[in-house]
Amino acid sequence: MDETASAAATPPPKPAERGDAEYDNIFDIINFSAQGASRQYLTFNLGEERYGLEILKVQEIIGLTEFTPLPNMPPHVRGVINLRGTVVPVVDLRSRFAMEPRPYDKLTSIIVTNVAGKTLGIVVDTVADVMGIPEDAIQDTPSFAASQKISSDYIQAIGKVGNTMVILLDIEKVLDIGDLTGMGV
Repeated sequence: MDETASAAATPPPKPAERGDAEYDNIFDIINFSAQGASRQYLTFNLGEERYGLEILKVQEIIGLTEFTPLPNMPPHVRGVINLRGTVVPVVDLRSRFAMEPRPYDKLTSIIVTNVAGKTLGIVVDTVADVMGIPEDAIQDTPSFAASQKISSDYIQAIGKVGNTMVILLDIEKVLDIGDLTGMGV
């Protein structure tokens, strides 16, 4: 008997018994999928608050690098950086949200984003994690503004994972391209 006929004659493997850990994990995955899709967010901190950006809008994360300041820019536009030959405008989110300034340190990062076809960087205190937030754990922004530190116009929604609340930003509104027109963006 050739190998093809032998393979066809082999019975399929038996399903795992109900107490089997691997079998339970498969059902957990199926049940999770049935509950609704999960969206992926890059989360970061500004002070004690946790924020999130849709992962598809994030190009990369880099350590803090020196900015080249530009004249006549709003105070939250710190300047530009050279990212492998590309000039990238950089916005400090603490300044944008009128938060108390904090000295930059080794955890300060720049999240490089793509907004409306433009590459822009945002300075954050620390990058936390990539987090999947199930659709049913994402709520519309409360009318009273989720955070007194930032305008509710900048907030897309609020996500909750366990005990963690994540303010999901509308990055297009936060990085208003109109602010950057003087930079040729």
